[in-house]
Amino acid sequence: MSASLTDIAQQLKDNNKIVQLIYAFNGTGKTRLSREFRLLVAPTIDSGTELEESEVVSKKILYYNAFTEDLFYWDNDLEFDAEPKLKIHANSFTKWIFEEQGQDRNIISNFQHYTDEKLTPYFNEEYTNENKNGKNITVEAFTEVSFSYERGNDERSNNIKISKGEESNFIWCVFYSLLEQVIDVLNVAEPNDRETNQFDQLEYVFIDDPVSSLDDNHLIELAVDLAQLIKSSNSDLKFIVTTHNPLFYNVLHNELKKGTFKKYFLKKIEIGEYELNTQSNDAPFSYHLFLKSEIENAIETGQLKKYHFNFFRNILEKTSTFLGYDNWGELLFRITDGSPKPYETRIINISSHSKHSGDEVAELSDDDKRVLGYLLKKINETYQFK
Repeated sequence: MSASLTDIAQQLKDNNKIVQLIYAFNGTGKTRLSREFRLLVAPTIDSGTELEESEVVSKKILYYNAFTEDLFYWDNDLEFDAEPKLKIHANSFTKWIFEEQGQDRNIISNFQHYTDEKLTPYFNEEYTNENKNGKNITVEAFTEVSFSYERGNDERSNNIKISKGEESNFIWCVFYSLLEQVIDVLNVAEPNDRETNQFDQLEYVFIDDPVSSLDDNHLIELAVDLAQLIKSSNSDLKFIVTTHNPLFYNVLHNELKKGTFKKYFLKKIEIGEYELNTQSNDAPFSYHLFLKSEIENAIETGQLKKYHFNFFRNILEKTSTFLGYDNWGELLFRITDGSPKPYETRIINISSHSKHSGDEVAELSDDDKRVLGYLLKKINETYQFK
């Protein structure tokens, strides 16, 4: 049954599980769901100050989503190309983490753990600078981050422009370091014995698609660490985690305690309409089987679209890797009783790559629908999917 994101947010709020784990494709609405949930839990928060300490940390919800990353932006020093810096928009969220809680060392340690122990962030101290109008301006401490690569023997490469993935990782480590402290503080049962009462009203942690630009090894490690951190919480905190990454989803599924979490698939039906489907079995998420079921359902309901060829190609890629083939095209030799037909190979390629202008049209011809139905039937028969 379809529902609005507000309805789904209410459904999540009404659930009493410690963890709710949600898988959804990119573009489905995970970030919008996190915003709807935040508005439901803390409706007085102004949309322009979403990550203010006074609005989030001391209230009922702490969350990480795409808007968290918007607090950070690059000054590329285009005039001199010498000192690129990652700058931080003025906000009491990061000011509180860095200055009042002294989390900079933990952030550096976590960042190096997931990237490279020699890649080192440096936070600025307060300084005065002259602007373009000749006026002196004060730059507050912990509002700029520069990066260097330590080479040993006291040598370093200063002012490195790190990759987008490393930047995303750094921002996640800011949030993760805060979450570590939140859980540590709330694990003290008696509020009067806690080092701070900033978190006493906190009820929910909503994490929307943490770093997925990591390689598989580091992504697994991050998921294990997050699961261990969640399991270490003995307060009444509840966690909602959404992701489009099946590996991250599966690791969390396997690491979390059985019976403590509930898992879902979030699907977008049409504009403004969604489905949150509960997954009741104890098995982790088999991504390729989910894609196969999506195609089968689209065939049954007459709703096949061009993106379903992308699903099918993904199934072929994962199956060929599992069976040890060099590429997915080799599977077509077997499901077509000989060499793959040029038309079938071409339509899979064209329909699963956005660089082709024809991808702007989502509809499929009757011939294309017939081909996809035939190929799915043959791969089911040949490789005996259940």
